[in-house]
Amino acid sequence: MNKRLFNYLNFLCLLMTLCLATSVMAATQSTLSLKDFIEQASIKDVAFEAILIDQLALQYRRDIFLPDGDVIMDVKYQYDFYLDQNRNNPEASLSLSKLFPYNGTELSLSYGKSSSVFSNSEDASLELLISQPIGNNAFGKSTQLQDKIIGIENDISRYQIVEAYEDYLASLTAVYYNWYSAYENLRVGELSYRSNQKLMENILDRQRQKIALPIDVNKMKLLIIGKQENVIVLQEIYDSYANLISKAINNKDNISYIPTKPEPPAALQNFKQDYDAFIEKSRTYKVFNMLEQQGGLEVKRIADDLLPSTRLLLGYQLEGQDWGIEASNNNLFAGISLRWPIGKSVDKAKKQVAQIEHKKTILSNKNKYAELRINLKNLFIQVQREKNLLEVAKQKIKLSESVLKDEAENYSYGKVTLNDYISAVNRVDENQFSYTDHSVQLNKLLIEWLRLTDQLVNEKQLINQ
Repeated sequence: MNKRLFNYLNFLCLLMTLCLATSVMAATQSTLSLKDFIEQASIKDVAFEAILIDQLALQYRRDIFLPDGDVIMDVKYQYDFYLDQNRNNPEASLSLSKLFPYNGTELSLSYGKSSSVFSNSEDASLELLISQPIGNNAFGKSTQLQDKIIGIENDISRYQIVEAYEDYLASLTAVYYNWYSAYENLRVGELSYRSNQKLMENILDRQRQKIALPIDVNKMKLLIIGKQENVIVLQEIYDSYANLISKAINNKDNISYIPTKPEPPAALQNFKQDYDAFIEKSRTYKVFNMLEQQGGLEVKRIADDLLPSTRLLLGYQLEGQDWGIEASNNNLFAGISLRWPIGKSVDKAKKQVAQIEHKKTILSNKNKYAELRINLKNLFIQVQREKNLLEVAKQKIKLSESVLKDEAENYSYGKVTLNDYISAVNRVDENQFSYTDHSVQLNKLLIEWLRLTDQLVNEKQLINQ
């Protein structure tokens, strides 16, 4: 009896030594926390830069889609040769024009010199003209509407860039959680494999003493082979995720990293309170509102295009002869120009389509509001489920470890069969695997909640980068 007790104590000492050795080996490797991983990936992973570079083009969209406000200069110079009259005269024209897009006003200054086939005289003129629309694009209304539409489109694009960044950040975080889960599972698998190898030595020693039967030895061999097989599979899973981690941080030095236990994201407490805060502050709802505003402005802009092109004209004209406009006459003039296509069936059709699209956007948003709330509600339920399962897993680990300890002692005294001990060993491993899985799954669900509620990324800092 004392010898059996000695063997049992020896087994426990070996198991404790193995755990200590595993801890020392882990301490010699470089650790990589989730925070450090995200920081390195955001600097070294080109996927982040590829997402953010899209916002650089947004600053030029107004210059591309709004009317040009630059000064336009037109120059023309030519010689006229009158073959029947044996003479030639130069002709020249120069004009400068400037459009003020946001009020629609256009200024033009023109100078021209021409000759006539019927006379040797050369006429010249100088004209200053101010043109102001009062129908279509009255006082720049259409341009102002287009400017607002472009501003909304730019804001939506910026939010979409933030969402793309947030989606990729969430995927990277999931990779880290999977890496951590694979590491913990591999550690449990290796520890179980090695501890059972030590137990095998104990069984062989008992066989030599005619205490253990050959069938017990074979059962232990099968158990160890199963544990070895499990370690091979777990090692492959861990290596695969480790490669993804190395790619994300551009680990060219092939540093061997191990993960650290991530801090859990902010826990959810009250669905209604969190959802109300989401409605009030989220970029998702801002985008929904901006899409409706954009559609309304587009309808107004197209309606403005249906108005006739009507302009008030005010100018000053100086007419005379030769380059210096000699013997000149000058006059002021004012008038109105009207260009009114009859029918405008195309523009009317565009307006009807724009109104339909605006109504469609409103209906689509209502559906998205309801769908998003259901998805968040279900996600909240899943979070609560994983929290409860995690607590259950903790209790099962504690109980299964207690059972294993008792079964090890009972087997050393011959009170139970080896099958009972093997079952206790497998239950401990399964419960530890289950705990890791539920812990990681809970964190993933919390990250998904932060992503869907626009809390994973600080959009102001990101947009201003």
